[in-house]
Amino acid sequence: MRVLVRVDFNVPLNENFEIQDTTRIDESLPTIRKIISDGGVPVLISHLGRPKGGYDERYSLKHIFDYLKESLQSPGIFAPNCIDEVASQAVRECPSGGFVLLENVRFHEGEEKGDPAFALALSELGDFFVNDAFGTAHRRHASTALVAEFFKGRCCFGFLVEKELQALDRVLKSPERPFIAILGGAKISEKLGVVEKLLDLADVLLIGGGMAFTFIKASGGKIGKSLHEDNYLSECERIMEKSEKEGKAVILPVDVVCHKKFEDCLGVTYSSFDIPDDYMGLDIGINTIEKFLNQIKSAKTILWNGPMGVFEFPHFRLGTEEVAKGVALATSYGAYSVVGGGDSISALQLLGLKNQVSYVCTGGGAMLEYVEGRELPGIKAILEFA
Repeated sequence: MRVLVRVDFNVPLNENFEIQDTTRIDESLPTIRKIISDGGVPVLISHLGRPKGGYDERYSLKHIFDYLKESLQSPGIFAPNCIDEVASQAVRECPSGGFVLLENVRFHEGEEKGDPAFALALSELGDFFVNDAFGTAHRRHASTALVAEFFKGRCCFGFLVEKELQALDRVLKSPERPFIAILGGAKISEKLGVVEKLLDLADVLLIGGGMAFTFIKASGGKIGKSLHEDNYLSECERIMEKSEKEGKAVILPVDVVCHKKFEDCLGVTYSSFDIPDDYMGLDIGINTIEKFLNQIKSAKTILWNGPMGVFEFPHFRLGTEEVAKGVALATSYGAYSVVGGGDSISALQLLGLKNQVSYVCTGGGAMLEYVEGRELPGIKAILEFA
């Protein structure tokens, strides 16, 4: 059979179009190999980056073709389009034991618009559909959700999506306690629903990164020029009141490393509740790190998403790195840990700890929406039409 496989090959490339992190490709290899070994022809669909207005050399999937071919040790064909006769010919000419990689679906506006006609054109390239792209499951795009409707009774999840759902369900539905959730990142507006959900599920919630300053200001702290969102002060205040009422611990930073400008340089540590007017917090401080690690080391279940500071600046990376070490250490003592989000995963990679946590989630946005309890269109479609 010709098996249309939605994968997530949205990997970072440098200025020379070299892959900087192969994780998302590597994680889908078992699904692709299974199809090949069973005599099928995998026809791979993916996006890369956020191209606008058609073809863009920077986002062509041809840049990953050689790595994919080498990893699979199979003959492959790269099709410079994902629909029409160009793609059809590539599928027809694919040799036995080979695969086809289609060009970036986002070069067509019908992908992100969720155009049924574009989904139909994609469906004509396959006899069966497999969704193995958890990282895009929260998008109602043509290749992630709509295409499944054309494969009623002939679609399923791939091995990667299966692993993602099992890992998250273990944390969310049957966690061994204590369950420690760690959240970071820039804005509370992007994670408010996740905080609310985890407040009900977890025993302790550790909050770092820029999002912590809205909570600190809502609690009466002076945060200087630190990133915050005044529109969410009442929400943060309500969450803190709810946690106190229900006996749940929401732990905020007690000290932060600050600087007057948003740049990479040596910082000065202040109390997180008394930052001078002309300074901004850019990482959690030593006392906060110690406080967070004391909680993490006692955990039996850990969910971590988001950096503790401005991770792209080496001078403000320590908090995130120490949390990564703490999660890995707790895992070695028997905790079950799930980590997601680009900077969190980057910290694990930088320290060589990626294989020392229980599971690394390939989809940051999809992970957060699943935790929040939202319906993911890419998941729903398979469950409905399988």
